Amino acid sequence: MTFLKKDSPYPHWELFEEDSGDRLRIVPDRGGLITEWRSNGRDIIYFDLERFKQKGKSVRGGIPLLFPICGDLPNDILQLEKGDYILRQHGFARNSAWQLKTINHQNSFLLSLQDDKTSRDAYPYSFLLEIEVRLEPNALNFLITIQNLGEDIMPFSFGLHPYFNVRDLQTTRIEGLPPMAINHLSMLEAETELLIEQIPEGVDFICAPSTPVTLVDLSSDTRLSLQQEGPMDLTVVWTDPPRKMVCLEPWTSPRKSLISGERKLCLGAGSTQKLKCRFFIE
Repeated sequence: MTFLKKDSPYPHWELFEEDSGDRLRIVPDRGGLITEWRSNGRDIIYFDLERFKQKGKSVRGGIPLLFPICGDLPNDILQLEKGDYILRQHGFARNSAWQLKTINHQNSFLLSLQDDKTSRDAYPYSFLLEIEVRLEPNALNFLITIQNLGEDIMPFSFGLHPYFNVRDLQTTRIEGLPPMAINHLSMLEAETELLIEQIPEGVDFICAPSTPVTLVDLSSDTRLSLQQEGPMDLTVVWTDPPRKMVCLEPWTSPRKSLISGERKLCLGAGSTQKLKCRFFIE
């Protein structure tokens, strides 16, 4: 396993397994973004390189990191006892520069983000966020550690926003979801099976599965599963046609949870929260 810095086709770090050819590409200064996961000769992650090069636009592809909120807040305002703060959709972590280092496991690396003046202008808390990413045969593991370094109780949500390649949205299915979900487009409850049928037209919904969720691409005969553990056990499904991709996203909390209180996570002074999930190719 090698871990090298490369300049082409864009500046990134690459974790490469020589025997299998499996690799990850990471861009720490662009939100700690994983831009590629290659496994068994297949590019698992969807990534729009041309849009990525336009720094004024949000990324479409890779695995963005969502913190300290998932989704958005009304008028982008985080209301706290100490005042109102502007906190934009999905938080600031996906736009921040992360630190990157290798760790004892040769097939792993560690991303870390700590509060600074810019983050405190939007979210007035002192924190340390660390994410260990481990590349394994047919699998990608995430171990997330969130520490409250301050003296105030710290509310937060966390999520991953991975984009996965599919060959044809018309022949894409998702297994393991519960019968009902919340449709983000209407914020109303809906039958999950009806939402899945709308994948080719575009969907955005959240649900709480009790088993691993599997993205099935019948056209390429691939099955990719998400294994989650509480409290990061909500799943968001999002498609953006005509892009040939499906986002299968593990979240801790629904949209607006820091306002509504629904599944809001809170850390006391000096406390730590650990989260984990795993993507694997069946």
